Amino acid sequence: MQAVTASERRTPWWQSQALKRNLVGYLFISPFIIGFLVWTVGPMGAALWMSFTDWDLIKAPTFTGLENVRFLLQDKMLLQALKVTCYYTFAEVPLRLVLALVVALLMNARLRGMSFFRTIYYMPSIVPAVANAVMWAWILNTEFGLLNTMLRSIGLPKIKWLQDPDLVIPALLIMSLWGLGNTMVIYLAGLQGIPEVYYEAAEIDGANWWSKFWKITVPQISSVIFFNLVMSVIATFQTFVAGYLITDGGPQNATLFYVLYLYRNGFQYFRMGYAALLGWVLFLIITAMTLVIFRSLNRHVYYEEGGGEG
Repeated sequence: MQAVTASERRTPWWQSQALKRNLVGYLFISPFIIGFLVWTVGPMGAALWMSFTDWDLIKAPTFTGLENVRFLLQDKMLLQALKVTCYYTFAEVPLRLVLALVVALLMNARLRGMSFFRTIYYMPSIVPAVANAVMWAWILNTEFGLLNTMLRSIGLPKIKWLQDPDLVIPALLIMSLWGLGNTMVIYLAGLQGIPEVYYEAAEIDGANWWSKFWKITVPQISSVIFFNLVMSVIATFQTFVAGYLITDGGPQNATLFYVLYLYRNGFQYFRMGYAALLGWVLFLIITAMTLVIFRSLNRHVYYEEGGGEG
């Protein structure tokens, strides 16, 4: 701790160097603070107040107390939306994590032209969501879609990908996994951060490929796996574009995702107060799931500087 000089002791607090340094720091972070308050905290507070009102976007909001909560507890369509979203999430996330890791391992090979293949695998993930949905709506079309055209060319019958309630979610899973390039790139960065000396030492000890993968690769990228898991869960629970543009929630509400149901309540049924409550419920669900993941898996994550148990 630095000694305080007599001149600094006599300086008023509003003229102290420490205050000036703090003000400069707050000035630099003020754009983020202002943006966070205006575009995050403000809308969240407004949505919380709105969830206790009845608002049809035309007349002024009317305070109704817990009426929206009572309606939520009796809403059968909400249960269907949660069922569809959970089914999609628990199917998509493991597939994405595993397939992206496999692709990343292949892309980590030191071969000529590998940069080209990395780019090819990553490009689908930067296609705009709407353009991606339009393209896959054509690929999965029953009558003239590319996928069924290929099936008919080898003598197989056409499949109603988007009309069969049992097949529509698997079809959307294929669509989502086509854009796993962003997850793959994060894996690739983690793989390239593993020191080669670990593998060299394992080879000297006679370790095979599986032993090196399970004993070295997985522990070393466990923090990357953990990050991808959390981000994938958050993203899939907010799935909207596929259910809205490709299937519109059908068939038989088989793709009625939670955010799509929230959108319908707000902008089709004009129950904006109830939609705001659904938004807060989604926030609480995602927060709870994230906390569960952290509590249950964080101790198995290896951190270079400590903070987790290998």
